[in-house]
Amino acid sequence: MPKSKRAKVYHLTQVTKKTRENKEKLFENIRACIPEYQHCFVFSVDNMRNNYLKTVRQELSDCRLFFGKTKLTARALGSTPEDAQAEGIDKLAPYLSGTVGLIFTNREPATIESYFESLTQVDFARAGTVATQTFIIAPGVLYSTGGEVPVENDVPVSHSLEPELRRLGMPTRMIRGKVVLGDEDGTGSEPYTVCREGEVLDSRQTRLLKLFSVCMSEFKVQLMAYWSASTGEVTQLTAPPLVASAASKKASAADAMDEDNDENNDDDNI
Repeated sequence: MPKSKRAKVYHLTQVTKKTRENKEKLFENIRACIPEYQHCFVFSVDNMRNNYLKTVRQELSDCRLFFGKTKLTARALGSTPEDAQAEGIDKLAPYLSGTVGLIFTNREPATIESYFESLTQVDFARAGTVATQTFIIAPGVLYSTGGEVPVENDVPVSHSLEPELRRLGMPTRMIRGKVVLGDEDGTGSEPYTVCREGEVLDSRQTRLLKLFSVCMSEFKVQLMAYWSASTGEVTQLTAPPLVASAASKKASAADAMDEDNDENNDDDNI
């Protein structure tokens, strides 16, 4: 019997992999910015979120942001005095490791530092994130924040979510149209621990945290160092990454993520 076509999955989206021409364009764009801007910052990103980084680009519309593979970035700037594209810019090379990018700007460094100090966005955690708090849900009728706010300021969980909660491992059931953990009066069941502070979250835990509106990630851009064209000097703001085996593995993983990010964003601007 021929295989039924009704069960076939049709993908409506398609991602085009970046080609060598795209990478060469990024390389040339970085080099073109060096003589046009007075300062070049190296920044790192905690809990990468493309939509937040795009907001940064809009706020810094007179600057240029680059976020790509670190080896390509280092080669574009020059990693030794002999191949440096401007005096002293090769001193940024030690900072180009991990999830980092470049900002070219003519603004004063103090202005850029002040902007990023105030830039913090909370978001839902992704798998692999370390839990910042212990989240335990008390038995009884379940509310939308899982007890994070007083009951009088909360609303019960929608009955349509009960099957998903059970699928995610919570021993829930329906009682008189309400989603309940244990008995309706809070007896007959132990509190349910979603996560504990310090443990690495998996996809099941992050989904539960999102369902109960608990944010455990913080998007933050950290400035590591900047180069000034007028002096040819690099000013350190954060210590560069240690050169160690663990750091090398982390950098390799970050480079892989950079390549994935390249597939969803413009070559030079995010």
